Amino acid sequence: MIRTTKQAKHEAKRLFGLCLVGGKFDQDRARQVVRAAVQSGRRGYLTVLRYFHRLVKLELAQRTAEVESAVPLPTDLQADVRIGLEGLYGSGLTTLFGLNPELIGGMRIKVGNDVFDGSVRSRLTALARSFGITGGNGRKAES
Repeated sequence: MIRTTKQAKHEAKRLFGLCLVGGKFDQDRARQVVRAAVQSGRRGYLTVLRYFHRLVKLELAQRTAEVESAVPLPTDLQADVRIGLEGLYGSGLTTLFGLNPELIGGMRIKVGNDVFDGSVRSRLTALARSFGITGGNGRKAES
């Protein structure tokens, strides 16, 4: 019986721990854990599953790299990016490649909370800030 938020969070962490196999998250195990929690019908299980879902989302975000570029990347460059990211974050990283023409050039990579922005757009924005330009119209901020 779950009475407090603290207890629900603790139980969610315990359930999450059951989903780790060899230190890595196992989605099949997570499905089993959720199924068992729902079937148990214990009081407060929805609150526990809400916190559990948050932990799963955070784990999956840390294991997913989102790579954006202004133009499609050649296959060999995609492979190099994958290898480099796996070197930083370990094997088992899912890498998704997408297009974002607003970047103008370069790449933007997001893994969990880490963002690597080597795009032309970010450099132009930083340059504009250094000159005190704040708006998209090229005017200085008025005091």
